[in-house]
Amino acid sequence: MDERSEQYDVIVLGAGPTGENLADRTTAAGLRTVIVESELVGGECSYWACMPSKALLRPVAALAAARAVAGSREAVGDGALDAAAVLARRDSFTSHWRDDGQVEWLDGAGIDLVRGHGRLTGERTVTVTGPDGAERRLTARHAVAVCTGSRAVLPEGVPGLAEARPWTSREATASPKVPGRLVVVGGGVVGVEMATAWRALGAEVVLLVRGAGLLPRMEPFAGELVADGLREAGVDVRTGTSVAALERPAADGPVTVVLADGGRLTADEVLYATGRAPRTDDLGLELVGLEPGSWLEVDDSCAVRGVEGGWLYAAGDVNHRALLTHQGKYQARIAGNAIGVLAKGEPLDTGRWGAHVASADTAGPPQVVFTEPEAASVGLSLAEARRAGLRVKAVDHELGRVAGASLYADDYRGRARVVFDLDRSVLVGATFVGPGVAELLHSATVAVVGEVPVDRLWHAVPSYPTMSEVWLRLLEDCRG
Repeated sequence: MDERSEQYDVIVLGAGPTGENLADRTTAAGLRTVIVESELVGGECSYWACMPSKALLRPVAALAAARAVAGSREAVGDGALDAAAVLARRDSFTSHWRDDGQVEWLDGAGIDLVRGHGRLTGERTVTVTGPDGAERRLTARHAVAVCTGSRAVLPEGVPGLAEARPWTSREATASPKVPGRLVVVGGGVVGVEMATAWRALGAEVVLLVRGAGLLPRMEPFAGELVADGLREAGVDVRTGTSVAALERPAADGPVTVVLADGGRLTADEVLYATGRAPRTDDLGLELVGLEPGSWLEVDDSCAVRGVEGGWLYAAGDVNHRALLTHQGKYQARIAGNAIGVLAKGEPLDTGRWGAHVASADTAGPPQVVFTEPEAASVGLSLAEARRAGLRVKAVDHELGRVAGASLYADDYRGRARVVFDLDRSVLVGATFVGPGVAELLHSATVAVVGEVPVDRLWHAVPSYPTMSEVWLRLLEDCRG
């Protein structure tokens, strides 16, 4: 070991929510921990994803909720959102892209911070190249954890793509002004949320989707209802449509989107929301027998497979188990606790739902899409459950027929589905679509992850009159 190395118990690469949570757990276990970060402490979620996007979307939902009820509808009238105020509020939630507060939290938690780009340069060894080009060598007694997240990817082979300088999720959540005309390519979560936000702020939006519908990983009705909501808001939603080329002759001019069918669209900006890749291309993975730029395959405690000695961990997006901030934080807590236990020489609890096993990843992580209407799901869809060989049935209910929903909004439209395992008499999935359904999801998550028998769920009485009363109807049908 190089005597000039700075020694820690644990080195964490990446100071996003995943890295912060993992470092917090190892520090709480008494292990001296350092985080290495090349950008802002707080990561993608804090500055270019969850927080700014939801800050843009919350005013949309608030205004829609006010307009959905007689009395408040008349109070707000036909007024538009104040774009400047919305953007200013968004900026406050990103701390104006400064990480002072996050750094202060690290200091208070007793976690060291080294700024710069970290690369593996040996077993349990990381060399950090700082902003000034100087290098520092760090070594870990117990573990190195890769928590570097993912980045947006642009498709290859599209003529004119580089010259057009399209937006990715970063530009879409951080833009200082509202584009007059925006073309969004991609019908996943980022695409539909950003189409929702920028249309509400005044942009003319066209959403191009190569497939047959939106939100393909959810139940089909979720994408259908979200598409209806986007169209009602004035978004031009086009499915079965591909982009053949982009043209932007002037750097500060409009961009032309050439479609595969020969059609052409002119916009001020184009957002590509077509996928993500792991931030692992320059981490020195080749030195430990792994492929640079690859997703890192891990076991259920988030230890990277194939690395001798079990000292390398990967939590969050980089392991491709669930590209969701809350799941990354969950994995971080699991991995951090596992590292702490192993450092004491104690055995791991690796049984199903054990303290050191990220079992919830495989049960089906919860996710909310903050469009208007919202879409929320957990566990398996009906199609996924059938592909898994389960004997299941889908139980559906129109949310608007529940008293709480009719009070929430006049002419409420929404739908709920649970996927019922006929052999075990438990729920393996649930999906809700409609205004305000995000707050219904955690009860479904408890039911699915807890594998609570439906006969016991029947005794969990929902309050009247709330939308949660939909559970009565769903469980009645499950019980036959």
